[in-house]
Amino acid sequence: MGLLGRGLFAPLSHSLSRQLLALTILFVMLAEVLVFVPSIANFRLNWLEEHAAAAQIASLALEATPDHMVRPELREELLRNAQVYAVALHRDSSRRLMLSDDMPPTVEASFDLRHAMAITLVMDAFDTLRNGEGRIIRVISMPRFEGGDFIEIVLDETPLREAMLIYGRNVFVLSLIISIFTASLVFLMLHLLLVRPMRAITSNMVAFRENPGDDRRVIRPTARADEIGVAERELAGLQHQVRTTLNQQAHLASLGAAVSKINHDLRNILASAQLISDRLGAVDDPTVQHLAPRLFASIDRAIELCTATLKFGHADEAAPQRAEVALARLAREVATASGLDEDSEIDFIIDVPDELRVNADPDQMFRVLLNLTRNAVQALHDGCEGKGRITLRAWRAMDHVHIDLADTGPGLPEKARSNLFTAFTGSTRSGGTGLGLAIASELTRLHGGHIDLLSSSPEGTTFRICIPDDESTLNECDDADASI
Repeated sequence: MGLLGRGLFAPLSHSLSRQLLALTILFVMLAEVLVFVPSIANFRLNWLEEHAAAAQIASLALEATPDHMVRPELREELLRNAQVYAVALHRDSSRRLMLSDDMPPTVEASFDLRHAMAITLVMDAFDTLRNGEGRIIRVISMPRFEGGDFIEIVLDETPLREAMLIYGRNVFVLSLIISIFTASLVFLMLHLLLVRPMRAITSNMVAFRENPGDDRRVIRPTARADEIGVAERELAGLQHQVRTTLNQQAHLASLGAAVSKINHDLRNILASAQLISDRLGAVDDPTVQHLAPRLFASIDRAIELCTATLKFGHADEAAPQRAEVALARLAREVATASGLDEDSEIDFIIDVPDELRVNADPDQMFRVLLNLTRNAVQALHDGCEGKGRITLRAWRAMDHVHIDLADTGPGLPEKARSNLFTAFTGSTRSGGTGLGLAIASELTRLHGGHIDLLSSSPEGTTFRICIPDDESTLNECDDADASI
């Protein structure tokens, strides 16, 4: 059957297409039924009025005779042609039996058509279909051409019932043909416009689920402007986003494996460096004694960072071990670790009171400030021709500590702002990973606080960190508006 079989009959094996065809036929048949009910009642009314008119015409033969009498043979012929047993005409408030059989049958039901309502005609029509076999009825109707007040006829209802059955059968067959034809057209159009595109989308989703990494399985949207076209374009965008995320995760897994190997060896090297630093601690030279504590602290932090990196694949960041930390001293350590000494091309201004304490994990807070500072240094190196400046300012606001870190760099590009704190997508420079801000955001959240981009323009960028005094404090910072 080729294309026709694949395009029309193949979908019938699926529930959506089958239900669509069945419902279309059902609804068209229901519409035909709603049309059939008044039409069958109208057919019965016309049939009875036509026979009443025929009986009236038959009774006119009596008007032509002097004594209003006709031969029995003519009377029988007139009654037979009118298909009635008796005809009575009411005129001038008197009733006159115009024609009658010698032995008229007993009347079993009477129907008055003069002022019958629509619902009455419908009920009488179904009563005829149900009880009209062999029943004798009396019908009252208005005579034509004002031939009297009203006319009564007595007739057998069987011919009427048979005519109604034939009419109903013809209407049913015609309705069925119309229903099938209409349903086929509607089904074909809906199949081409709706069902087939939906099946294509479904098949694509199944194929994409089996191998999301295969670019050939991403749906190719059509040029349709309706809901199907919107669904195709949105699905294509979603699939591209899923593929990008999976690729990033794969790259992250590979990077994690490589970093784990590097950190394993680096930790061993740092352990040896710590043994050397321990020996340096025994040297009496004043310069060595002055620099040794800083060297010990740097090596300890490096070892701790390597250990934490090796654990990254098995658990999240460790819960902060909170303590009262002198923020000014921590800021100076960050400046030293970032290479921002007096001879640096970048001024590092620390505007932090010496007595200000922040309740935080010292190592994790150091990492947060170090990541932000290094990002600022990189921004100044990349975008500033003259001498740059980084300002670290902190103050207490009730039960929170606010820390602003601002630079005079060129500002963040618009593309970087939407995923600023997301690893591998929030980098502000080519080749960057975006891990610094992602790590800073995660460590801040562990303290019950948050970090926001307060402003970014060609004049510089400012980040604000909010650290509550303890985990139970609501992390709502005054004036921590992240809008730019």
